[in-house]
Amino acid sequence: MRIVIVDDSGLRATVLEDGLREAGYDDIHLVPPRGGFVARIERMAPDVVLMDLGSPSRDTLEEMLAVSRALAKPIAMFVDHSDEHMIGAAIDAGVSAYVVDGLRKERVKPVLDLAIRRFNAFARMQAELDEARTALADRKTIDRAKSILMTSRNLPEAEAYALLRSTAMNQGRRIVEVAEALITASALLGGQP
Repeated sequence: MRIVIVDDSGLRATVLEDGLREAGYDDIHLVPPRGGFVARIERMAPDVVLMDLGSPSRDTLEEMLAVSRALAKPIAMFVDHSDEHMIGAAIDAGVSAYVVDGLRKERVKPVLDLAIRRFNAFARMQAELDEARTALADRKTIDRAKSILMTSRNLPEAEAYALLRSTAMNQGRRIVEVAEALITASALLGGQP
């Protein structure tokens, strides 16, 4: 597992690195948060990012959170002090674990594990949400196409759906693709949009 530590304090980064090495990780890279560091991290393609911010200013926090937005990877953030704004900004940016005043090497592995599990759980929920949204949009498209067939051919709903389904099967296409084509053709011919 490739782990990137974002930190400009050598002492604090050493604590994180020691904790990771003791936990059996050895592909560890330190990236100071300066000049194009987000692009550098993206090129490194880490599996996990650990950010050690100490006591960040608002500007520093925003720069660090740009990393979270740019990467779709688990991110754990260690800070010495926090407030509601910082916590909210970190959560909104997708930080998986946010640890206040907890930088000790024996805590690094549990925090890393937590960040990975939370990231994976969130990614699963996001995929399920995207799938549900797609299914709903597909259902609406199919319903519109059925409505066009019901009106133009004077068919009951079940027969309109059966016609869409059989056309899709005969053409080797998904039913929603046939429905989209029907809606487009109907709009071009001056029917229902």
